[in-house]
Amino acid sequence: MQYLHTMVRVSNLEESLDFYCNKLGLVEMRRVDNEKGRFTLVFLAAPDDVEQAKSTSAPFVELTFNWDPETYTGGRNFGHLAYRVDDIYALCDRLMKLGVTVGRPPRDGYMAFIRSPDNISIELLQKGGPLAPQEPWASMPNTGVW
Repeated sequence: MQYLHTMVRVSNLEESLDFYCNKLGLVEMRRVDNEKGRFTLVFLAAPDDVEQAKSTSAPFVELTFNWDPETYTGGRNFGHLAYRVDDIYALCDRLMKLGVTVGRPPRDGYMAFIRSPDNISIELLQKGGPLAPQEPWASMPNTGVW
């Protein structure tokens, strides 16, 4: 068995691509426009998985955009996506400067949660174990739900 992808329905493709690619740093690997089915699929890979994705298959996030407007609810019921990151403090700082709310700050130097424009929870985990706790993260409260 091989893990292939996680599908997330999005209500605004451009806003979602801005979040996942420009802010979070994922890389668009391929796109499928299906006129008959009236949807677009965009497959994204984490930067460390790009080379593997070119030659074989890496795990992807599949953004599914249905061309006919729909309202999606229950993003929290989905659970979450998780990514290992090189420096959780630096990434959370960059994301906050780009307007992303860090719902669960990395107080422990190891784990944080953010949310996509469609309220999908995304867990960020520090590579190689926790960093030493530091401010402002150590005393930052949670914001909203994560």
